[in-house]
Amino acid sequence: MDRREPNLSKKWLVTLIVAGLYGLTLWQIAELVQEQTLSEMNINGQRQLNIYVTHLKGQLEKYEFLPELLSTNARLVELLKRPGDRERTEALNRYLETINTIANASDTYLMNREGLTIAASNWQSEKPFIGRNFSFRPYFQQAMQGRLGRYFALGSTSGRRGYYFAYPVRNLEEILGAVVIKVDLTLLEQQWRGRQEEVVVTDPEGVIFITTRPDWRFRSLYLLNETDRQRINQSRRYSGTQVEPLNIRQREELSDKSRLLTLGPMKGKDHLSGEEDYLVQRIPMPEAGWQVHLMTPLKQVQRRIGWSLIITTFAFVALALMILVLQQRYKRRRERTRYEAQANQSLREARDRLEQRVEERTVDLRQEMAERRRMEHALRQTRDELIQAAKLAMLGQMSASISHEINQPLAAIRSYTDNAKKFLQQDRCDDVAWNLEQIAELISGMTQISSQLKLFARKTDGQRSPVLLHNAIEASKRILLPQLSRTGTEVRLQSLSEDIEVMADPVRLEQVLVNLIGNAVNAMEEQTERWVSIGIEPGDDRLRLTIHDNGPGISEEHLKRIFDPFFTTRETGLGLGLSISQHIIESMGGTLMAKNSEQGGALFSLELPLA
Repeated sequence: MDRREPNLSKKWLVTLIVAGLYGLTLWQIAELVQEQTLSEMNINGQRQLNIYVTHLKGQLEKYEFLPELLSTNARLVELLKRPGDRERTEALNRYLETINTIANASDTYLMNREGLTIAASNWQSEKPFIGRNFSFRPYFQQAMQGRLGRYFALGSTSGRRGYYFAYPVRNLEEILGAVVIKVDLTLLEQQWRGRQEEVVVTDPEGVIFITTRPDWRFRSLYLLNETDRQRINQSRRYSGTQVEPLNIRQREELSDKSRLLTLGPMKGKDHLSGEEDYLVQRIPMPEAGWQVHLMTPLKQVQRRIGWSLIITTFAFVALALMILVLQQRYKRRRERTRYEAQANQSLREARDRLEQRVEERTVDLRQEMAERRRMEHALRQTRDELIQAAKLAMLGQMSASISHEINQPLAAIRSYTDNAKKFLQQDRCDDVAWNLEQIAELISGMTQISSQLKLFARKTDGQRSPVLLHNAIEASKRILLPQLSRTGTEVRLQSLSEDIEVMADPVRLEQVLVNLIGNAVNAMEEQTERWVSIGIEPGDDRLRLTIHDNGPGISEEHLKRIFDPFFTTRETGLGLGLSISQHIIESMGGTLMAKNSEQGGALFSLELPLA
């Protein structure tokens, strides 16, 4: 019998045991990694979902009180008691239009007890609500029962989504009709987009009406029965829309508020788009009858499992190689003489030390690389926060001027309001309407100021895109308008084509322009005549923008250090404005330089690539 046969069988047995152990280890590690990753995703997702729900509730609560407040207005009661009065109707239309503009609502309208709309804020639009009957809407039916009505639906006239609040209008104990506020949630939906997870809000029938995935809108999370479809059709909630379910292939319940599901291609879409796994978590909103869902892709789980299996495989291979090496060494030690064994032992010790040093150095390099990545990330984060802090500091410096610009209209509004009260007592409706128009114009001006400041203060991701230079300059002038008006500074802008575009981040470009123009205004405190000139010099692939003032200029000593961090010649401030501005421009592929003009004053040159 061949002696090699037992050895061969033993090798096969060892190989099978090792393979089985390897497979079992991979399975256990995959299960453990999946369980841990899902637990982390569940905790983070629940926290994120609470933020979305709080945001959604906050948006609705801003408008919840408004119908009840409007229902106490005597104009609404008088028109419901004596409908058909043309002057009362027109005056109420204008009043509702003003309220709608101030509240930033979608529509505001008044219905009689039969559900007929007799006054509306959109009375001058192409498709006004006046003369239309919405008695079939549940929110009207709830209001006629004497309580606050709530409902979400597609507008049967406008075709736009909206959430409706309705409240009864009473004369003593008699309900004469209902006043309705429609809120547009499209902006809220747009704010939620661009994230890794998907947000879905469903109605009581499970139909998706708010989602960060537009192709999921007006689809259901499950197959609707005939009763649900009839209820949707009767309420005309989604008039003209065929509600179809999403293609959910399989489900695995993790808890009463979370589950795993696989979403396949939707009907009418590309069948090669494949399937995608999600962790779905939900929180109910009982006051609205909604369910808010957070759908997190499971790619992170699959990626972690993949890396864990790769690392485990490398460990097994390393272990197997180590065992083979030790086995070969053991055989050589037995076959060689004592002298050869001693020599080999010295060689092995030297090799082990070398391997240990290589491994130790490898560990050190890995730690060094990890620390460097962490520091680079912290540096980027600190830089972005510093840019945002500098922007907010600018707003803080301009707060006095901004307060002045807002206090003047507020005082004027108070005066117009007092006049309107007196005219109303004297039944001078035309004068009352004129005063209300002046109030609306003043409020519109204040809204423009606050909107521009809100856009300027928001945090940006720093991505470059084509930006209209004319719009950026005008936006910067609007932000600095209170300071320019207070100091009597004139901004002279050379003729600039409105279609010239540069590659930049629009918010950070405005920040740089506000900083440079604001510095120029501050430098001219001792000048009798103050002006800032903005010049444009387009090139082949770049554009130069110059900002020149008629101040005293910059001393040669300060000119060398003007872009250094924390260098300032003023008693207040940190001296970071120009340093941050130069960094912003360089990150957008441009340059920022300063010098003294031959005509006097300081001259800053800003170059950016053309789009």
